[in-house]
Amino acid sequence: MTTLLHIDASGRSSRSISRDLSRRFVEAWRARRPEDRVLRRDLVETPPPLMSEAWIAAAFTPPAQRDEAMGAALAWSDAAIAELEAADVIALGAPMYNYGMPAALKAWVDQVIRVGKTFSFDLARGDAPIEPTLSGKRLVVLSARGEFGFRDAGPSAARNHLDPHIETIAPYLGVASADIHTIAVEYQEFGDDRHARSRAVAEAAVDALAARLAGEAAQNGTNSVRAA
Repeated sequence: MTTLLHIDASGRSSRSISRDLSRRFVEAWRARRPEDRVLRRDLVETPPPLMSEAWIAAAFTPPAQRDEAMGAALAWSDAAIAELEAADVIALGAPMYNYGMPAALKAWVDQVIRVGKTFSFDLARGDAPIEPTLSGKRLVVLSARGEFGFRDAGPSAARNHLDPHIETIAPYLGVASADIHTIAVEYQEFGDDRHARSRAVAEAAVDALAARLAGEAAQNGTNSVRAA
């Protein structure tokens, strides 16, 4: 059985293109592999706590020395990390807000990228003391952008701070760069034929990617997406 972690970060509960794409991916997967498990995390419905002094103190205190208040401070993080650890595929609905991540997604990142859980820190490694501890996952980013040309040297590529940020933190989610798949709808604010075409192309790409990854899972067996 493969486990999918379905995350949405759009502030819209309806009429959200990124939510439509992430739901489409999961439904297309489940149509092929109904026995697989889907974990759901809506970052707007259950917002991640923001970083605080209490959280930082708890995270950097050895587990055996944490008191009840520290455990409470880390409870949301523990639950989110458990979902991440269990996942083989992460389906992430991540719209571009002001050329970067939605605040809710950044807060989730801060909760799950945590010393002693998803990375280790050892000064004996010299100038590279941080090392990810998770691996073997795939990340499917389903996005929407109001403008256009944010990838492949497009006219807005220099303003794209969403995709590079995701690519930077992906190793700490257990995802290698080759295992990031990004599908985005553009021209949303224009609402013209270009937007309609972009959405149609993205929806077809979502269906094709779900079919391919689910097919690999079926062909190779349990957790096959990690070995593909």
